Amino acid sequence: MSGADIRELISGQRVYLSTPFGVELPLIYQSNGTVIGNISGISIARMFAPREAGKWWIQGNVLCQKWPTWYDGKQFCFAVRKIAINRIAWLRDDGTAGTARIGG
Repeated sequence: MSGADIRELISGQRVYLSTPFGVELPLIYQSNGTVIGNISGISIARMFAPREAGKWWIQGNVLCQKWPTWYDGKQFCFAVRKIAINRIAWLRDDGTAGTARIGG
């Protein structure tokens, strides 16, 4: 997807990242460039700050984000491919890949 397509798809939306643990991690991509993650209801949350606000932006044709403490504050960027009306596949710049559900 192009950067403009990614922005249109996720800006103002709740995105649910699928995990290998069988739960979805909700992220809210606000249109002002803030991304909010709240994993307080997930047992693995004990290993992370349960709620955090980071930044997201489009750089070329990838989605980038950076959290203050999650992932040790490291910036990651993601190529995004639409696989269904409300589903995407993503590939992070370190080779990690996954899927997510948009909205609802």
